[in-house]
Amino acid sequence: MFDNSCVRLSLLLFTSCLLHNLTESETSYSWRLDLAGGEGKIVADMGINVPRPGGPSDEKQELMMDILLSTVTDNEGMWRKTSTENYCRLYGISQCQKANHARNNRGMLIEPDDAYEDDEVLDCGKPVNFTYYDHLVGIQNRASHLHIPEPEVATIFKKKGSKKDIDIDAIERRLKKSKREKPKSVEIYNQIANFWRIKGDTQASIECFRRALAVSPNNAEILLNLARVLFNLQYLDDAIFLTRRSLEVQPHDQSAWEQHFQLGEILKAYGHFQEAALHLRHVLELRPNHQPALLILKEMEASPDSTVHVYTMLIIVCLVLGVLGWILSTLDATLAEEQENAPFHRNKSLSRLKHRKPNN
Repeated sequence: MFDNSCVRLSLLLFTSCLLHNLTESETSYSWRLDLAGGEGKIVADMGINVPRPGGPSDEKQELMMDILLSTVTDNEGMWRKTSTENYCRLYGISQCQKANHARNNRGMLIEPDDAYEDDEVLDCGKPVNFTYYDHLVGIQNRASHLHIPEPEVATIFKKKGSKKDIDIDAIERRLKKSKREKPKSVEIYNQIANFWRIKGDTQASIECFRRALAVSPNNAEILLNLARVLFNLQYLDDAIFLTRRSLEVQPHDQSAWEQHFQLGEILKAYGHFQEAALHLRHVLELRPNHQPALLILKEMEASPDSTVHVYTMLIIVCLVLGVLGWILSTLDATLAEEQENAPFHRNKSLSRLKHRKPNN
């Protein structure tokens, strides 16, 4: 018992010296080894008498002792309480909340919600070096994209059945907390990317999608979200490539109506109305009475099929050019033949004049 008490005393003295250097405080504390009762407890020379609920009122407790023995530091130098049992028992339930507060490198209490948010940036870490989709032009040009806010994306974060307005700041705080808890989660990367879509920071969202795809290159949801970003930027080739890829890797037990709907939108932008209509009708099979799909179909049916007109005009022009070419080639052949036969006819005419007898 005595040896253990000595070790504890040495550890405590070392910790107190370290605390003194970190906090630059002139306050000093003294502890002594109390062997009374054979327990070998370490107590402070200058304690404070605080009654415990239901316990004797003359127990001496040292607050700094409890903090030191139940506090650890993380990689960022923040202090975290590992145990609040003694603290709560000492000061009561109302003080338990304070025991859970973080401490900065000077030992000062910080509110939990503010412990990281003042200096924490909501991102997905350092950009990855490579993904299987970096050959796409829209991804290569990510640093020069315009900021295009997508406020409708905020509905992704809205709880089902909730009638409250969407609080963007609350979403950001929630994502920061999730990032601290699961810093390498693909799902968190996807959510952070969608958050920056709301804000309109296209580069930040693409970088988060890239990091997620570097870990999970066949994630159908992430591919679809990235395709939507590039579609809004009018990179139609990239958008249709990613959307088709998302459709290919979509699990068979999950509905792919979102992929078909997005393909319908992109093909409509291309002007391929017939193919777009096929995908939109498939959306209605998977999700009956889907209003956006119905509106796009109605719009395409009301407008003339420009693709058919273009093909018709192209065929007519080709036919006209073909006929003109045939006529010109025929004229050229006729003129060439006449030029070749002209000397023969001239010589023949002269020969007839020479042999003609003069009239009496």
